[in-house]
Amino acid sequence: MDLEYGKSLGTSKKDSWKTALLLAYQSLGVVYGDLSTSPLYVYKSTFAEDIQHSETNEEIYGVLSFVFWTLTLVPLFKYVFVVLRADDNGEGGAFALYSLICRHAKVSFLPNGQVADEALSTYKLKRPPEKKSSSSVKMYLEKHKVLHTALLILVLLGTCMVIGDGVLTPAISVFSAVSGLELSMSKEHHQYAVMPITCFILVCLFALQHYGTHRVGFFFAPIVLTWLLCISALGLYNIIHWNPHVYQALSPYYMFKFLKKTRKGGWMSLGGILLCITGSEAMFADLGHFSYAAIQTAFTFLVYPALILAYMGQAAYLSQHHHTSYQISFYVSVPESVRWPVLIVAILASVVGSQAIISGTFSIINQSQSLGCFPRVKVIHTSNKIHGQVYIPEINWVLMILCIAVTIGFRDTKRMGNASGLAVMTVMLVTTCLTSLVIILCWHKPPIVALSFLLFFGSIELLYFSASLTKFTEGAWLPILLALFLMTIMFVWHYATIKKYEFDLHNKVSLEWLLALGPSLGIARVPGIGLVFTDLTSGIPANFSRFVTNLPAFHRVLVFVCVKSVPVPFVPPAERYLVGRVGPASHRSYRCIVRYGYRDVHQDVDSFESELVARLADFIRYDWHRSQHPNPCTEDDASHSNESSSECRLAVIGTVTFFGTPAYEIEESVQPASVSVGFSTAENVTDVIEMEPMGAVERRVRFAIDDDSESDMRADMEVQLREELGDLLAAQEAGTAFILGHSHVRAKQGSSVLKRLAINFGYNFLRRNCRGADVALTVPPVSLLEVGMVYVV
Repeated sequence: MDLEYGKSLGTSKKDSWKTALLLAYQSLGVVYGDLSTSPLYVYKSTFAEDIQHSETNEEIYGVLSFVFWTLTLVPLFKYVFVVLRADDNGEGGAFALYSLICRHAKVSFLPNGQVADEALSTYKLKRPPEKKSSSSVKMYLEKHKVLHTALLILVLLGTCMVIGDGVLTPAISVFSAVSGLELSMSKEHHQYAVMPITCFILVCLFALQHYGTHRVGFFFAPIVLTWLLCISALGLYNIIHWNPHVYQALSPYYMFKFLKKTRKGGWMSLGGILLCITGSEAMFADLGHFSYAAIQTAFTFLVYPALILAYMGQAAYLSQHHHTSYQISFYVSVPESVRWPVLIVAILASVVGSQAIISGTFSIINQSQSLGCFPRVKVIHTSNKIHGQVYIPEINWVLMILCIAVTIGFRDTKRMGNASGLAVMTVMLVTTCLTSLVIILCWHKPPIVALSFLLFFGSIELLYFSASLTKFTEGAWLPILLALFLMTIMFVWHYATIKKYEFDLHNKVSLEWLLALGPSLGIARVPGIGLVFTDLTSGIPANFSRFVTNLPAFHRVLVFVCVKSVPVPFVPPAERYLVGRVGPASHRSYRCIVRYGYRDVHQDVDSFESELVARLADFIRYDWHRSQHPNPCTEDDASHSNESSSECRLAVIGTVTFFGTPAYEIEESVQPASVSVGFSTAENVTDVIEMEPMGAVERRVRFAIDDDSESDMRADMEVQLREELGDLLAAQEAGTAFILGHSHVRAKQGSSVLKRLAINFGYNFLRRNCRGADVALTVPPVSLLEVGMVYVV
């Protein structure tokens, strides 16, 4: 038995290593395209103006030493060994760090949060014991609202710089690769060939985005692998052939010698050296597609050694060639016999690297939109198999126009490098600051550990950041301008969204008002299901009262639907729907809260409608089953509510298992069960959450009336259950109407000029020119009812 156990353990370990190696291979094409193409432009940008290559080789050796230690300390030590461990259920990136912090400290700005959200399996974390020092930092952070805003601005800044990098990286990567033609053409021909070829490649790259990465993804890894092997071989050849002793320049002594000789020029040249770590953030941002072991293995054993060999090889060649007829570039160190094949592989690798950052830009904008920080845009999921592969048409064409404008406007690797460098260092500084908070709040390490991490890596990044800022007039102004523009849009949208929610919260109507609506007031109930969309998780929204006032009728089955985001990457389908009654069973009114994570795929309207009806049927059966026992919704519950008639229970409905004769049949395959817990909402409404065994399944519900009742005692209850399910089925057959608010927001009198500008002009302009809620939910126009609302905030 022990022998068999040992064999099975060995096999599982072998399989896990096989999986890790396969993922490591696949990660080459998605994660490392940008980082692996940096040798194309690092030396060229560094020696562009601030320093000159001299006979003593002190400059080239100093630059090599800086490149080596920067690659070692930032991507290897910081990202691979520390930051990659700060994942959010396997997800990485600035929003993952932010959501992790929000779950450990109450700093989130998500308006309709419920304590019930903490019951989600992806929300729960294995926390080590919280130390006194960690809790004091947490209390200080929670106490000062200005720190909440500062934290959000920090995350938005990092997000904006990633989007800016999505403009700059394709431009500099493709331009640097194509510029290799200068060694094979006359200056006149080269001048007129490089720009059109670069623009043509960029147009093709963006035009193919709607097909999705997965369609050509299997080409990506072999291209990057070929490129890495190519630059490794060239590096080894140049080291052996030109200067076998170049390894001595890896000593930190050469950095100090370099700075001592070059002084201010050497410090300013750091803006070119930092380009060697562009793309490092992708290791963390794309963590969700792979695994920690895969990304660690690929970088440590392949990407890192290949890059070091490439830079050493270029330095070895340049140390013996001080008067090249062409300016310093990657291609001068490539032997003429293989220059054309290397050029082709370089162009392909630069396209792959650009693809990775473009996909990352789509992904981060989708996350921003999910958390209410970006105007609504159309998001197309390009793959049913690969989660997170999205395409956003509007953003794609804006990126393309900006990318071509940067290429034509700058026409120079140096200026593009200055712009890209500042964006890269800002993102890294943001990640360092957020990781420091994670070390204290989530890992519960002593503050001195987080402070040491912040000071060590922050000082390195600040050194490079300061060098980049000196290039403000030489290209570095572009990412700052883009970031200011994008942050203004995101902050105005987020601010107005919060204010709208507060208006809804203060203007919601009581449950008694809804229950009093009837024939005596001239109100009719019409056949069908009415889905009233609102951001509120309790109470009756003002837009519904306005709807009934103007059109004195509403549907026989009424459902108040709240589609909300939760600060987790994914919500398991079995835990997505919170369903409860609004009023007595005879009123046929329900509340349904649909929860999504920031990386979840939102359902299309057809599957959402059928899924919602199925979950309502589950809830009805569950609620009648529960009513056979003493009702847990007592008067005491109602006394704790801010409504005089409490909406007493919301149940997490997956596939609920009951005893007794079923009132409907379900064809399904049940997955593992959820746990039972109870929580109240954050809005003072006592919503007790009851989780029964359930599974996330796609199923077809057929309502079948059972003629046999279990006992005479349950006969009346069974009749009422069948009636309610029959009403639901009849309403579904009659049709579904989607009732959405069409809002116009106006700043209240006495508001500051800045607020009036932001709300009256900024937000309303964005609202008019972005996708409406009906488009985001893909609601068919024939089923849409829009209710005009003026929000005075």
